[in-house]
Amino acid sequence: MTPPNTARAALAAWLEHLAHERRASPRTVRAYGDNVTAYLNFMERHRGEAQSVADLGAVTAAELRAYLAFRRGGSLSQDGEGLSSRSLSQSLSSIRAFHRYLDHRLDTPNAAIGLVRGPRIKVGAPRPVTEDQAHGLIAELGLDPDRDDWEVVRDQAVLTLLWGCGLRISEALSLLRKDAPLAEILRITGKGGKTRIVPVLDAVRAGIEAYVAVLPFALTPDEPLFRAKRGGPLSSRHVQATMQTLRGRLGLSDRATPHALRHSFATHLLGAGADLRSIQDLLGHASLSTTQRYTQVDAAGLLAAYGKAHPRA
Repeated sequence: MTPPNTARAALAAWLEHLAHERRASPRTVRAYGDNVTAYLNFMERHRGEAQSVADLGAVTAAELRAYLAFRRGGSLSQDGEGLSSRSLSQSLSSIRAFHRYLDHRLDTPNAAIGLVRGPRIKVGAPRPVTEDQAHGLIAELGLDPDRDDWEVVRDQAVLTLLWGCGLRISEALSLLRKDAPLAEILRITGKGGKTRIVPVLDAVRAGIEAYVAVLPFALTPDEPLFRAKRGGPLSSRHVQATMQTLRGRLGLSDRATPHALRHSFATHLLGAGADLRSIQDLLGHASLSTTQRYTQVDAAGLLAAYGKAHPRA
């Protein structure tokens, strides 16, 4: 196959590589594509012509900084507002990843890209829901008059899985019919195709078994386990919408998301004395520094309890 010569063709080849060789999620591929497309659009306008792969190898640090300043100013957004520091950093990360592909696959290195630093981002502590709130969310599902009984049991099983095993939504929804009933451990393939082992609590196993018992559809072993109302695979949007409805009923903040249940899993473990390395393995974090953010949550809870309990607080 002839290597792509144009920047647009190289982008298409890279996205194909991400989707099929790196097995990146469709959402990740779309985000990378949007970020790099905006970058190429800028370079074409800035230089006045369509860009070749060789042209990208000659992008200077000053040009990349000009592009980041352009995005910060909001010139590409519909509302005229610039990108946040976090979004700008993600955009730069996508551009760097694209240039690494140009270097490794198309023999077009560009050392200048590595000279540009992104904006500093203040990393906040994760925002888990409390144990009582998690119980309340799952219990509230049973009071929903707009869902069939089997849908209630399904949603309870999904939320229990997120909380009890610390899974991402995509990981929970990747379970197949042949995975149920669950064994004592789950083998989960997470971000970047990395596989990890997660113990399964009795409550999680019971929730899945209850769902399978009332599932109204006959599934083949390799079909997704969790099904939507009409029988298709359950979507992550449904889980997010369910949490939005539940937190509205219970008066919880917008922080009560499906991912917050994963955060709760980690903070509960930390509070019970689990070490960070074990939590890192269970969550599938590539870096321990990501897991260390949960110590901020644990410390914050300790200080809050101290403030309430100490007579001189």
